[in-house]
Amino acid sequence: MLDRLNEDMKTAMRNKEKERLSVIRMVKSSLQNEGYKLGRSELTEDEELTVLSRELKQRKDSYAEFKSAGRDDLSDKLLDEIALIETYMPRQLSEEELEVIVIETINETNASSKADMGKVMSSIMPKVKGKADGARINKMVLQHLS
Repeated sequence: MLDRLNEDMKTAMRNKEKERLSVIRMVKSSLQNEGYKLGRSELTEDEELTVLSRELKQRKDSYAEFKSAGRDDLSDKLLDEIALIETYMPRQLSEEELEVIVIETINETNASSKADMGKVMSSIMPKVKGKADGARINKMVLQHLS
């Protein structure tokens, strides 16, 4: 991941893409900080996905807040950042693929009501790490448990 970020950073510098360069630097910095925090120079693929997911979630949350506050100038910039970070994420699961995983997990955990929501979510999240948004999963699990 860091190699790809370095290459993309060089390309952005050559092409004088300031916004793109800024986002790549922020993501790279977050990955390196996570490595320092864990006391390692290399992160596993899962750890990299966790960092990328966190960066993406922060931007999506900020986007929603800026949009509701009527700050289109800031929300448009965040949309560009979100799109760029998503290029580093694995392919997102379709609704059908996600629904199959949700139903299988509900059956595996013998969940039958909303009270089992935590059990289902804790089983699903490792299976779909980085491939689906947590809010989307949560909504689908609730639908099937209702």
